[in-house]
Formats: sequence, C-alpha cells, structure tokens
Amino acid sequence: MKCGQRLPLKLVIAITGASGVIYGIRALEALKELKVETHLIMSQWGEKTIKIETDTTGDYVRSLATRVYDEGNMAAPLSSGSFKIDGMAVIPCSMKTLASIANGLDDALVSRAAGVCIKEQRKVVVVPREAPLSRIHLENMSKLAGVPNVVIMPAMPGFYHRPKTMDDLIDHVVGKVLDQFGIEHDLFKRWGGSDSGTKSF
Repeated sequence: MKCGQRLPLKLVIAITGASGVIYGIRALEALKELKVETHLIMSQWGEKTIKIETDTTGDYVRSLATRVYDEGNMAAPLSSGSFKIDGMAVIPCSMKTLASIANGLDDALVSRAAGVCIKEQRKVVVVPREAPLSRIHLENMSKLAGVPNVVIMPAMPGFYHRPKTMDDLIDHVVGKVLDQFGIEHDLFKRWGGSDSGTKSF
C-alpha cells in the first residue's frame, strides 16, 4: 500500500432493542451494496425486535454484514482501540444502550465498542428511537451531544423530498446517517432550494 493511500471504509453497526430495527437492517443493505465493510453487533433484544417488527430474520441480517460479533463477547476486536475502525452507528439505539454509552458503563459489546470509538476520537452516530422522551433520556442525549465526535441523529424522517412509500421514509433516515461518514449514496433526493416566495423582475 502506498503511503497516504485511503483504506476502504470500515464501520461498526449496532442494532439494539429499540423499535425501528428496520433502520439498522436498511443501513446494512445499503452499506453492503456500496461495498462498505461492516462489523455488526446485534443485541438479544435487537434480534427479538426484528422478529416482532419485520418479516425477516436475524440470520438474514447477519448475512448482510462483513463480520458479526456476539454482544456478550467483551474480548472481541471491537473492544480495543488498536483495532482500526472508521466509526460506528447505533441504529436504532435503545434508551438502555443510550444510558450505557452516555455514562461509560461498557457493560456489553455495543457500549464498549462505542466507548472505544469515543476515546479514539472516531465518529459515533446514535439513532435514538423512543417517544415521548423523558428528562432522563434527554439528559443522556445532552451528555453525549457534548462529546465532539458523537452525533445524535433521531429517527425523524424529513418530508421535503416528497416521500411516497414507507421505504422512502426509512431511506431518508439511513441516508442522513451515511452522510455523517461521508458516504455517497442516492437513498433520497436532496433539497435543491425552493422557488416559493421569489419574484421575477
């Protein structure tokens, strides 16, 4: 490899037990299509939620990733900063996982991997999915938002691209997450401005 040559992007994708697991599944599908190396951690409740909310299976989701790790394997490569990774997305992020990351508990591989990315100053995108949000939830998000390399990206799709299907709404959130890592994609139509309110002279 030549000095300064850019290595292929490597991302950790964590799917936890919040509603909205379809966001994580779609992210893995898009990243596989874009040939991005993915390292998947899927929590026990993440997999159970896949069965509840979708027609797919945990095995299918695992097949989308380059490598898969058990959430209880604290000796996994992702537990060490010496394992080179470009960043991590927790999509969706349960409030339990959010609390663990925000308070540095490192009590499972998801929060440990996120903690490693934070200490190594690698980007972490957290996609919380809960409603309504309690003061505790907001305080944990606020704590994480104060960390320079952490982005809080709530699962809030926009409507300026005129979505016509549920997939359009899902892809908008996923595309916004990919944007945070500088990944080129065509998951949604970007805002190009509006002629509303302009006048011709």
